[in-house]
Amino acid sequence: MKTTPGLRRQFIQSLAVMALGIIFIAVFGSYVFYAIAVAYMPNSISETWIPSRVEMIWIGCTIAAALGMSVFVAIRLSRRLITPLNSVAHSLREVAQGNLTARAPLDAQASGETAQLVRDFNAMAERLQSMTREREFWNAAIAHELRTPVTILRGRLQGLAEGVFDPSSELFEGLLRQVEGLNRLIEDLRVLSLKDSGHLEIQRTSVRLADELSTVLQAFAAPLAAKGFHLHNELDASLLVECDALRMRQTLMALLENALHHADPGNVRVRLQKVGDDCQLSVADDGPGIDSALAADIFEAFRRGDPSRSRKSGGSGLGLAVVKAIAEAHAGHAICQASGVGSLFIISWPVSKPVAQA
Repeated sequence: MKTTPGLRRQFIQSLAVMALGIIFIAVFGSYVFYAIAVAYMPNSISETWIPSRVEMIWIGCTIAAALGMSVFVAIRLSRRLITPLNSVAHSLREVAQGNLTARAPLDAQASGETAQLVRDFNAMAERLQSMTREREFWNAAIAHELRTPVTILRGRLQGLAEGVFDPSSELFEGLLRQVEGLNRLIEDLRVLSLKDSGHLEIQRTSVRLADELSTVLQAFAAPLAAKGFHLHNELDASLLVECDALRMRQTLMALLENALHHADPGNVRVRLQKVGDDCQLSVADDGPGIDSALAADIFEAFRRGDPSRSRKSGGSGLGLAVVKAIAEAHAGHAICQASGVGSLFIISWPVSKPVAQA
């Protein structure tokens, strides 16, 4: 792409050309004028300090030419400066009034800093519009996720109050599960909010992470087996890692819940190993897998790999977003990729805490 000169360079070039032009008209033009006057109109040259009529005409023409050149340069500079600024100012007023679709047109005359200003404003407006859409999406999604458990709780409690339902341990256990689901949703939202605001803090300690994660596997062994899953423990018991053990347990819980809700019955392999200078925690299942077009967005909040089956299988759509947030808080990353006919979720982060650069 052809680069355009900056405003400072344009001002210097334009003013230098204007000054040289005026000097050329005044000096060279005067030589030409007096050469012609001496040759053809010697009597028209004044011999005193008061200019003659012909000399006054020449002075007037010189001033008019200099002013014309100045006006021409000023108009060209103003087009390159004022027009883009007016465009941005008008679009700013539109955005301030709530029209987030307003964009400043990039005039052909704009160049340098003014063109960059227009591009930056349009990028800012696009980002603002995107954030607004995302906020609206989040509000609708959160309301949708809260509606079901709250409706169930209200119906059951109202039934108990009116004597429709007889108090029983099964009923209270169902109500408790709904409350626990709400508590997990609130905690997931809190983690994501802290991550977005840059305040998600982790408490790194040196632990044998396999021992911490084994408790999670024990808790999920029965629910997974009840649905036909075979859990394979491939944790490296000798691996010493610096991490927030509580957050890593939360990460593994989210990955196992994702497999429990969305994977087909089969093998679920949980592996913890060291790869280079990184620690990798992975969970693999036997299907049905995730489309490659959706894999890149699977860790975004409320993004489900298969919307048609997500509501039947449950889940808030926040678990994998929490996994990504915790991985990034550990200076790592989370990825999803195909593994045979199934899916492989990998969380990777440095084994030791990175040394801060001075």
